[in-house]
Amino acid sequence: MINKKVFLLLNGEPPLSLPDLSGYDVICATDGAYHYLEKHQITPDFISGDFDSSEQFPEHLTVIHTPNQDYSDFDKVLKILHDKNYINIDVFGASGQEQDHFLGNLHTAVQWHSKLELKFFDNYGFYFLAKNQTVYKGCKGKHVSLVPFPKATGVVTRGLQYPLDNETLHFGERIGTRNRALEDEIEISFQTGNLFIFINSTTD
Repeated sequence: MINKKVFLLLNGEPPLSLPDLSGYDVICATDGAYHYLEKHQITPDFISGDFDSSEQFPEHLTVIHTPNQDYSDFDKVLKILHDKNYINIDVFGASGQEQDHFLGNLHTAVQWHSKLELKFFDNYGFYFLAKNQTVYKGCKGKHVSLVPFPKATGVVTRGLQYPLDNETLHFGERIGTRNRALEDEIEISFQTGNLFIFINSTTD
């Protein structure tokens, strides 16, 4: 696999500001998100989607048509990136607006978890599907939420105000929202299941 960074924009809530795109080797978007890039005078390496409207795109764009309605545009663009051997992907615009899309994007992240390194950014912070052992720095004072999808067992945390010690989180029964980092470095581990970690972008 190619260890290069990918910027991927989906058609959720658009970013209030963009990261330094010079740090990315590939810039791409789904068809519904392209106009945000166009507005900011950014030409992606490619756009992908079902293109089910009659809208026309500039001829200079690389357009990859993915009409299969059995998969979401997010899933299809991840397959394109995986087939091109890109695995390190920062995803913007995955949350906000229609919340069924957001939940669908989390579902897609679980499906690709073993093959891709996905990190999601929105206007409030970032989130990712954790590995069984996760250490993260720069967290002091920030809110940290642990959301199982749907279940994670043996959850242990260090550096949070409300620690967990070999506990089970189960969506619909118990989750770990709005905890607070007391230390700059936090550590979260779990034994089985899937666990999303959300870290906000501001401190108290």
